[in-house]
Amino acid sequence: MVVHCDSLRAMTGSEYAGLVAQYIVRNYSARGVDVYREVFLGKTIIGKNRRVDVLIVHAASRVAMALECKYQDSTGTADEKLPYALEDLRSIGIPVSITYAGRGFSPGILHLLEASPIAALCLPGEDLAPSIATRELDVALALAFKWWDVIVRNKTPITLADTARAPADAADADDDAQLKLGAVDE
Repeated sequence: MVVHCDSLRAMTGSEYAGLVAQYIVRNYSARGVDVYREVFLGKTIIGKNRRVDVLIVHAASRVAMALECKYQDSTGTADEKLPYALEDLRSIGIPVSITYAGRGFSPGILHLLEASPIAALCLPGEDLAPSIATRELDVALALAFKWWDVIVRNKTPITLADTARAPADAADADDDAQLKLGAVDE
């Protein structure tokens, strides 16, 4: 999925990680998670000290999730680092995701990210509200912490009386309503 948005602004990787952390605090802290920045989390696959950009901890369930945040507004070295980052994250042993945004990723790396089950496009708006541009991170968080209501948000369970209704039409209407950040290509 590519999100086109005229309000994209240049930001540093640290600013992007801070934006993602703020988004999670705003929308999920009421569920009992604490969000930490720049946390030491063991060793990388090549033996270096690992520091993750964002660590989300739900103390009651003893579940945690680590995020690496990659923002690339112009072509650069992030492309070279992403395959390693994906492989390294897989070795951590807890739920993980690379969150990413920006216009500077090469087509090959963008394809790699879009195809990866541990990568999540995420570009929160100024209001930090959930939207189609945060949906992939929302789903990753829901899967890690078992927040099924996040996944079925605004959906009604099917009953036997509903068998004549076409669920695909309802899904299309939900997606159209969420297109508040711009055009979306999937």
